[in-house]
Amino acid sequence: MAKIGIFVGTVYGNALLVAEEAEPVLQAQGHEVKVFEDPSLAQWQDYQHDVVLIITSTTGQGDFPDSIAGLYHAVKDQLGYQPDLRYGVIALGDSSYDNFCGAGKTFDALLQEQSAKRVGDLLTVDATEDPEPESVTTPWVENWGKLL
Repeated sequence: MAKIGIFVGTVYGNALLVAEEAEPVLQAQGHEVKVFEDPSLAQWQDYQHDVVLIITSTTGQGDFPDSIAGLYHAVKDQLGYQPDLRYGVIALGDSSYDNFCGAGKTFDALLQEQSAKRVGDLLTVDATEDPEPESVTTPWVENWGKLL
């Protein structure tokens, strides 16, 4: 089974709630899972040859929450090529904003540029349609975990 780091970007706690719901689902599948609420580059690097799941909300005009912005910029500026990394992205957003799920989409694009291998599809969750995001994310996480 896989070693999975869940890296969370949250403002009001929804992304953290999704991560806390995902953790036992993945553990029940036999994966080794750890949630990082205020993730650092060093923690990310511990998973460079394993699997990461990015769960982030979006603020402002497609911006990252403060809790994950530093990690994104560190990965962008300091790491580069990451061909051994497998990852997934759950992007939380609100479709009434122009840059819907912008933070998750931006992180996904960066990892694609760095040759990381996305497992499954990027999941976007619209707060206007799904006020309880775990109702959408939990089935996705169950399927995603089976792909690892």
